[in-house]
Amino acid sequence: MKQRLITGIVAGALFLGLCVLGNWPYQLLLTAMAFIGFYEFVKMIGIPALSCSTVLGYAAILSFMIPWNLFGISAPLSWEQGIWILLLLFLLVTVFTKNKLDIRVTALLFTGIVYIGMGFSYMAMARASDDGHGLFWTFLLLFCIWGSDAGAYFVGKSMGKNKLWPAISPNKTVEGAVGGVLISMLIAIVFAILAPEHLAIGRALLIGLSCAVLGQLGDLVQSAYKRAYGIKDSGTLLPGHGGILDRCDSWIIVFPFVHITMLMPYY
Repeated sequence: MKQRLITGIVAGALFLGLCVLGNWPYQLLLTAMAFIGFYEFVKMIGIPALSCSTVLGYAAILSFMIPWNLFGISAPLSWEQGIWILLLLFLLVTVFTKNKLDIRVTALLFTGIVYIGMGFSYMAMARASDDGHGLFWTFLLLFCIWGSDAGAYFVGKSMGKNKLWPAISPNKTVEGAVGGVLISMLIAIVFAILAPEHLAIGRALLIGLSCAVLGQLGDLVQSAYKRAYGIKDSGTLLPGHGGILDRCDSWIIVFPFVHITMLMPYY
């Protein structure tokens, strides 16, 4: 517990400090986290870290994380174009390797790239929002996610009786999940009260609800594929916490979701 607490304080201070700075420091941190997350994913599914296909994967992650806005130019390709080209490249890999790298492996790699690359990319986009209030929006989502995690843990510990999804995550309870939702929505309301010019109460409630529900689903997704591969943690980078994907499983689901559903006012 002591190691977990120390790691949490140090890593949290570093992350929040660079988030406040924004621009290149935060962008480089997120890019490094995306690379490490993809490395953890590759290691988990049993593919060599520096094979031809994984090098293509790292290149794809980098393409997701290029901060075109910081260069003052528009991205040369849309999301749809970039993802289709990536899909084509992985399909061609199966041909050129004569199925030594078959479609099942390339499908897993493609899934990991989109899951991780888009997740961290949308985190960067939120911080660099066009309305100039990216720190507000980023903190709103992060604090709602963290509040949901804390609420689910403590309410589940004290009141949890009914298992939420024991086949995937045996410790989670329905009561904890509800507690997480309520805490997340309360935090979003506080943000709306503190900055009514940026966020209306109604939209805050929807954002808080989305952060809690999608955040908990993101955690269940991580639990499901770790259970499928028989591992406890995705990595060991953060002592007491596991790997990058263990800590960011909710983030990389929530940030794309609120962007795609246009819940954030600046989208």
